[in-house]
Amino acid sequence: MAVLISVERAALALGTTQVLDGVSLGVAGGDRIGVVGRNGGGKTTLLRVLAGDRSVDSGRVARLGGATVGMLSQADTLDPEVTVREVVVGDRPDHVWAGDARIRDVLTGLLGGIDAPAMGGLDATVAGKSGGERRRLALAKLLVDDPDVLLLDEPTNHLDVEGVAWLAEHLVRHRSRPDNALVTITHDRWFLDAVATRTWEVVDGEVNAFDGGYAAYVLAKAERERMARVTAERRNNLLRKELAWLRRGAPARTSKPKFRIEAANALIEDVPPPRNDVELMAFATSRLGKDVVDLHDASVVVGESAGEPGRTLLDRVTWHLAPGERIGVVGVNGSGKSTLLRVLAGEVPLSSGKRKEGVTVRIGHLTQEVRELDRLRDRRVIDAVEEVRKVTVLGGREVSASQLAKRLGFPGPRQQTRVGDLSGGERRRLQVLRILMDEPNVLLLDEPTNDLDIETLTALEDVLDGWAGTLVVVSHDRYLLERIADRQVALLGDGRVRDLPGGVEEYLRLRATTTPAYAASAPPAVAPGSKGGAKSVGAQRHTDSGGSTAAATPTASPAEQREARKTMARVEKQLSRLATREERIHADMAEHVSDHARVLELNTELRAIVDEREALELEWLEAAEVVS
Repeated sequence: MAVLISVERAALALGTTQVLDGVSLGVAGGDRIGVVGRNGGGKTTLLRVLAGDRSVDSGRVARLGGATVGMLSQADTLDPEVTVREVVVGDRPDHVWAGDARIRDVLTGLLGGIDAPAMGGLDATVAGKSGGERRRLALAKLLVDDPDVLLLDEPTNHLDVEGVAWLAEHLVRHRSRPDNALVTITHDRWFLDAVATRTWEVVDGEVNAFDGGYAAYVLAKAERERMARVTAERRNNLLRKELAWLRRGAPARTSKPKFRIEAANALIEDVPPPRNDVELMAFATSRLGKDVVDLHDASVVVGESAGEPGRTLLDRVTWHLAPGERIGVVGVNGSGKSTLLRVLAGEVPLSSGKRKEGVTVRIGHLTQEVRELDRLRDRRVIDAVEEVRKVTVLGGREVSASQLAKRLGFPGPRQQTRVGDLSGGERRRLQVLRILMDEPNVLLLDEPTNDLDIETLTALEDVLDGWAGTLVVVSHDRYLLERIADRQVALLGDGRVRDLPGGVEEYLRLRATTTPAYAASAPPAVAPGSKGGAKSVGAQRHTDSGGSTAAATPTASPAEQREARKTMARVEKQLSRLATREERIHADMAEHVSDHARVLELNTELRAIVDEREALELEWLEAAEVVS
C-alpha cells in the first residue's frame, strides 16, 4: 500500500511539555487507525500535525503528492449564515449528489434523510442550530467531500447509539480502499473495535502502534508487559482486570474471534470476575431494603399551554427499581432519557401517576451540567472532594478522599490544582468523585463518558465494580453499558420504557424496523425479518421477551459439519504456529530496538502475519457457522 502521510523523527514541544519526542510513523492506504491516550497527552496535536495545520520543531512530515486531507476538529468553524445545503453538498448540482448512493447514505445516516429533516430541511441556515447539530453538519460535509486521508477528532461526540453504529458501518465500508485512509481519535471503545485495524497509543511523547482495535490493543499491551516480565503487582493492575472482562464478559466486540486464548488465559487465570454480583446484591439489599424507587402509571408532559397539548416524554410508565439492579438506558435524542433520570431522582414533578421512594434511599445524580462546580473554582481539588466527606467505604474497604481521587486520575500534585483550572474531562471526574464520596445507595449517571479518556473510563468502571447499590446509567457508549450494566432498557420517543433482553443490538433492530430513514442505512447487525420483542418495563417482569425471531439458517448435513470441524482444527493449528512466530518477532524487536532498519524489517514480517491471521480467522468463522 502507498504511504499517504509519513512522519520521521518528529519532535514538538508545547510550553514545557514534550508532546512528540522523535516520533516516526506512517499512514498507508487502507489503514483505519484509532488513536487513544490520556486527555492532554497530545492526540489532537498529532492529528493537526498529520493534517498540516501545525508544524513540528524538528523532523519531517511528508504527504503523497496529490493526496487530499480532511480533518474534523472539535472547534466549531461553520458560518452561521450559510444553509445546510451549502455546508454539506456545496455547489454540486442536485442531480449529481442525489444520484450518488454514498452521499445519500451520509444524508440519511447523519441528517435524517435526503431532505435533511433532522436539520429543518436543506435550505435552513446554520444559525440557531445546537452544538450537536453543527457537529453533525461538519461531519457530514467531510464524509461527502471524501478526502484521501480522513482525520476525525472524537467523531462520536453528540451521536446517539444508532448514529455511532451507522458511522462505524459507513467508515468500514468506504475507508478500506488502498487509495484512502482513516485516523480517528475516540474514547468510544465499541467504535474503536468496530472500525480500527490499528491502534496508536499516544503517551509521554511517544506513539506506540498496535494491530487491531481496542480488544486487540488491550491484549497486545498485556502481552508486551508479560514478555517484559513485569512484577506481580503490576500484573494485578486495571489492565488485567479489563482483559478479564474482555475474555469472560459480554460477547466479542468485533466479528472476528481472538485466537490468542492461551496467552490470555495465562494472564487471567487467577483474576476473579470484575465484580461479585451476589455479594454486591446482598450488600445493596441490606443498605436499601426492599423498596428503592417505584413509578406507577407515571406520565410527564412538557410544553403544555393554552390550546397546545404539549409533548409526552413518559406515558403511564410503571417501573420498580430493585436493590442492586444495574440498568443501562439507551434511546433516540430527545426521547426523555435525562428526564427519566430526573423523575427517578424526584427532581421533575409527574403530570400524572405516582412516585414512591424507599425511606433509606440516598440518591446521587450525575447530570450533564458542570456548572455546579463554579462556586468551587477557587478551591483545590482535594478540598472540593473533602468538603463532601474525607473517608468513604468502597468494596467493603475504607477509602480516603485522596486515595479515591488518585484512582480517578488525580495524582498527588494534581489534587492541589484549582478547580477553575481543570479541563472539561477533569471537571467531569471531580463531579463523579464528589457524588461517590457522598455515599449514595442509588446512583443515576447521565452520559458519564462525556470528555473522559479511555484510561479514566477504565478506572471509573473499576470503581463502580466495587460500588454496592442501584445503578441507572444513560449513555451512548455501548462498551460502558455492556461493562457495568446487567440489563438495558430503551426509550424510542413514544413515551414507553422498553426492556431489551437482547441489549443494544435489539435496540438497533427495533430502530431499523420502526424508522424508515434509519432502516435504509442501518448496518445489518441482525438477520432481515427479525421482529422486535421488547415490552414495557412493568409488563416484562411477568412475561417473556415475546418471540424475537431471526431468519432461518439451513442446517448443514452431518458430512458438511464433519468437514467444517476438520477445517476449524486445521486453522487452529495454523493460528497457533502464527502465534509462535509472532511472539518470536516481538522478542526480536525488543532485542533490536535500537536498530531502526531491522525493526522495520521485522514490522513488515509482523504485518504479513497479521494479514495471514485475518484470512485464517475468516476461514474459521465460515466453518464455525456451518457447525453452529
